[in-house]
Amino acid sequence: MEEFKGNYKREDKFDQATLEQLAYHYSEVLKLLGEDPEREGLVKTPMRVAKAWSFLTKGYNEDPIEIIRSAMFNEEYRQMVLVKDIEIFSVCEHHMLPFIGKAHVAYIPNGKITGLSKIARVVECFARRLQVQERLTVQIRDSIQEALNPLGVAVVIEASHTCMQMRGVEKQDSATTTSAFTGIFLSDHRTREEFLSLISHKFR
Repeated sequence: MEEFKGNYKREDKFDQATLEQLAYHYSEVLKLLGEDPEREGLVKTPMRVAKAWSFLTKGYNEDPIEIIRSAMFNEEYRQMVLVKDIEIFSVCEHHMLPFIGKAHVAYIPNGKITGLSKIARVVECFARRLQVQERLTVQIRDSIQEALNPLGVAVVIEASHTCMQMRGVEKQDSATTTSAFTGIFLSDHRTREEFLSLISHKFR
Protein backbone atom coordinates (compact mmCIF):
# COMPACT_ATOMS: atom_id res chain seq x y z
CA MET A 1 0.00 0.00 0.00
CA GLU A 2 1.17 3.49 -0.82
CA GLU A 3 1.16 6.03 1.99
CA PHE A 4 1.63 9.78 1.76
CA LYS A 5 3.08 11.33 4.90
CA GLY A 6 2.76 15.09 5.09
CA ASN A 7 3.25 17.63 7.83
CA TYR A 8 -0.31 18.63 8.64
CA LYS A 9 0.40 19.86 12.16
CA ARG A 10 1.47 23.46 12.43
CA GLU A 11 2.07 25.75 15.37
CA ASP A 12 -1.25 25.76 17.22
CA LYS A 13 -0.43 28.31 19.90
CA PHE A 14 -0.17 32.07 19.74
CA ASP A 15 3.28 33.47 20.42
CA GLN A 16 3.85 35.18 23.75
CA ALA A 17 3.45 38.67 22.33
CA THR A 18 0.04 37.78 20.88
CA LEU A 19 -1.05 36.17 24.14
CA GLU A 20 -0.04 39.24 26.10
CA GLN A 21 -1.89 41.53 23.70
CA LEU A 22 -5.04 39.42 23.98
CA ALA A 23 -4.73 39.33 27.76
CA TYR A 24 -4.52 43.13 27.83
CA HIS A 25 -7.74 43.46 25.84
CA TYR A 26 -9.55 40.92 28.02
CA SER A 27 -8.47 42.92 31.05
CA GLU A 28 -10.05 45.99 29.46
CA VAL A 29 -13.24 44.01 28.77
CA LEU A 30 -13.43 43.07 32.45
CA LYS A 31 -13.22 46.75 33.36
CA LEU A 32 -16.00 47.61 30.91
CA LEU A 33 -18.16 44.91 32.50
CA GLY A 34 -17.72 46.61 35.87
CA GLU A 35 -15.18 44.18 37.28
CA ASP A 36 -11.79 44.75 38.84
CA PRO A 37 -9.17 42.72 36.91
CA GLU A 38 -6.74 43.22 39.80
CA ARG A 39 -8.82 41.39 42.37
CA GLU A 40 -7.59 37.96 43.46
CA GLY A 41 -10.01 35.83 41.47
CA LEU A 42 -9.43 37.73 38.21
CA VAL A 43 -5.71 38.55 38.27
CA LYS A 44 -4.79 35.62 36.02
CA THR A 45 -8.09 35.45 34.13
CA PRO A 46 -7.09 37.58 31.09
CA MET A 47 -4.10 35.34 30.30
CA ARG A 48 -6.13 32.20 30.96
CA VAL A 49 -8.75 33.40 28.48
CA ALA A 50 -6.08 34.28 25.92
CA LYS A 51 -4.62 30.77 26.18
CA ALA A 52 -8.10 29.24 25.96
CA TRP A 53 -8.78 31.09 22.70
CA SER A 54 -5.42 29.94 21.38
CA PHE A 55 -6.72 26.38 21.76
CA LEU A 56 -10.29 27.05 20.63
CA THR A 57 -9.09 28.57 17.35
CA LYS A 58 -6.12 26.28 16.63
CA GLY A 59 -7.90 24.93 13.55
CA TYR A 60 -6.86 28.01 11.57
CA ASN A 61 -3.30 26.69 11.68
CA GLU A 62 -4.10 23.21 10.37
CA ASP A 63 -4.60 22.04 6.81
CA PRO A 64 -7.47 19.52 6.48
CA ILE A 65 -6.25 18.23 3.12
CA GLU A 66 -2.82 17.48 4.57
CA ILE A 67 -4.47 15.79 7.55
CA ILE A 68 -6.24 13.32 5.24
CA ARG A 69 -3.27 12.78 2.96
CA SER A 70 -0.92 12.15 5.88
CA ALA A 71 -2.40 8.64 6.04
CA MET A 72 -3.77 7.83 2.59
CA PHE A 73 -3.65 4.33 1.12
CA ASN A 74 -4.54 2.51 -2.09
CA GLU A 75 -7.45 0.17 -1.41
CA GLU A 76 -10.14 -1.36 -3.64
CA TYR A 77 -12.81 -1.33 -0.91
CA ARG A 78 -15.93 0.32 -2.35
CA GLN A 79 -18.45 0.09 0.44
CA MET A 80 -19.40 2.77 2.91
CA VAL A 81 -16.87 3.93 5.51
CA LEU A 82 -18.69 5.63 8.38
CA VAL A 83 -17.28 7.38 11.43
CA LYS A 84 -20.19 8.39 13.64
CA ASP A 85 -20.69 10.27 16.89
CA ILE A 86 -17.59 12.44 16.52
CA GLU A 87 -17.82 14.97 19.33
CA ILE A 88 -17.86 18.61 18.27
CA PHE A 89 -17.00 21.62 20.40
CA SER A 90 -17.05 24.82 18.37
CA VAL A 91 -17.76 28.53 18.76
CA CYS A 92 -20.52 30.40 16.97
CA GLU A 93 -19.07 33.38 15.12
CA HIS A 94 -22.17 35.52 15.69
CA HIS A 95 -22.03 35.65 19.50
CA MET A 96 -18.78 33.81 20.21
CA LEU A 97 -20.62 31.29 22.37
CA PRO A 98 -20.12 27.51 22.17
CA PHE A 99 -22.13 25.01 20.22
CA ILE A 100 -21.71 21.35 21.07
CA GLY A 101 -22.80 18.20 19.30
CA LYS A 102 -21.81 15.26 17.14
CA ALA A 103 -20.78 14.75 13.54
CA HIS A 104 -21.43 11.66 11.43
CA VAL A 105 -19.16 11.36 8.39
CA ALA A 106 -19.20 8.72 5.65
CA TYR A 107 -17.56 8.24 2.29
CA ILE A 108 -17.43 5.54 -0.37
CA PRO A 109 -13.83 5.03 -1.53
CA ASN A 110 -12.76 5.23 -5.14
CA GLY A 111 -9.37 3.56 -4.87
CA LYS A 112 -8.14 5.59 -1.89
CA ILE A 113 -8.87 5.41 1.83
CA THR A 114 -7.56 7.40 4.78
CA GLY A 115 -6.93 6.54 8.41
CA LEU A 116 -10.13 6.59 10.44
CA SER A 117 -8.70 9.02 12.98
CA LYS A 118 -8.02 11.49 10.17
CA ILE A 119 -11.77 11.90 9.62
CA ALA A 120 -12.16 12.93 13.25
CA ARG A 121 -9.15 15.22 12.95
CA VAL A 122 -10.68 16.98 9.95
CA VAL A 123 -13.86 17.57 11.94
CA GLU A 124 -11.76 18.96 14.78
CA CYS A 125 -9.74 21.15 12.42
CA PHE A 126 -12.82 22.99 11.17
CA ALA A 127 -14.61 22.98 14.54
CA ARG A 128 -11.68 24.78 16.18
CA ARG A 129 -12.47 27.97 14.27
CA LEU A 130 -15.17 30.59 14.59
CA GLN A 131 -18.03 28.86 12.82
CA VAL A 132 -21.61 28.50 11.78
CA GLN A 133 -22.88 24.94 11.73
CA GLU A 134 -23.97 25.14 8.10
CA ARG A 135 -20.49 26.09 6.87
CA LEU A 136 -18.81 23.58 9.17
CA THR A 137 -20.87 20.78 7.61
CA VAL A 138 -19.95 21.77 4.06
CA GLN A 139 -16.26 22.31 4.83
CA ILE A 140 -15.92 18.79 6.22
CA ARG A 141 -17.67 17.34 3.19
CA ASP A 142 -15.64 19.31 0.64
CA SER A 143 -12.23 18.60 2.19
CA ILE A 144 -12.82 14.84 2.13
CA GLN A 145 -14.13 15.04 -1.42
CA GLU A 146 -11.09 17.03 -2.55
CA ALA A 147 -8.47 14.92 -0.77
CA LEU A 148 -9.77 11.43 -1.59
CA ASN A 149 -11.97 11.93 -4.68
CA PRO A 150 -14.38 9.27 -3.38
CA LEU A 151 -17.60 8.13 -5.02
CA GLY A 152 -19.48 10.21 -2.49
CA VAL A 153 -19.34 11.92 0.90
CA ALA A 154 -22.07 12.35 3.51
CA VAL A 155 -21.93 14.58 6.59
CA VAL A 156 -24.60 15.15 9.22
CA ILE A 157 -24.09 17.35 12.27
CA GLU A 158 -26.42 17.56 15.26
CA ALA A 159 -25.66 20.33 17.75
CA SER A 160 -27.02 22.45 20.56
CA HIS A 161 -26.20 26.17 20.46
CA THR A 162 -25.72 28.04 23.71
CA CYS A 163 -26.43 31.32 21.89
CA MET A 164 -30.04 30.05 21.71
CA GLN A 165 -30.05 28.43 25.14
CA MET A 166 -28.34 31.04 27.35
CA ARG A 167 -29.61 34.22 25.68
CA GLY A 168 -32.12 35.39 23.07
CA VAL A 169 -35.03 32.95 22.85
CA GLU A 170 -33.56 30.80 25.67
CA LYS A 171 -34.79 27.46 24.31
CA GLN A 172 -32.71 24.94 26.25
CA ASP A 173 -33.99 21.83 24.49
CA SER A 174 -33.48 23.07 20.94
CA ALA A 175 -31.09 21.30 18.59
CA THR A 176 -29.97 21.93 15.01
CA THR A 177 -29.30 19.32 12.34
CA THR A 178 -27.42 20.06 9.12
CA SER A 179 -26.42 17.75 6.26
CA ALA A 180 -24.28 17.84 3.15
CA PHE A 181 -23.83 15.17 0.47
CA THR A 182 -21.87 14.57 -2.72
CA GLY A 183 -21.82 11.92 -5.43
CA ILE A 184 -23.65 8.68 -4.85
CA PHE A 185 -25.21 9.97 -1.62
CA LEU A 186 -27.05 12.49 -3.79
CA SER A 187 -27.84 10.30 -6.77
CA ASP A 188 -28.76 7.03 -5.05
CA HIS A 189 -31.48 7.31 -2.41
CA ARG A 190 -30.74 3.75 -1.16
CA THR A 191 -27.17 4.69 -0.28
CA ARG A 192 -28.35 7.85 1.40
CA GLU A 193 -31.02 5.95 3.34
CA GLU A 194 -28.45 3.35 4.44
CA PHE A 195 -26.27 6.14 5.83
CA LEU A 196 -29.17 7.80 7.63
CA SER A 197 -30.27 4.45 9.06
CA LEU A 198 -26.76 3.67 10.32
CA ILE A 199 -26.33 6.98 12.11
CA SER A 200 -29.71 6.65 13.80
CA HIS A 201 -28.93 3.12 15.03
CA LYS A 202 -27.40 2.92 18.50
CA PHE A 203 -24.94 0.08 18.98
CA ARG A 204 -24.87 -1.53 22.41
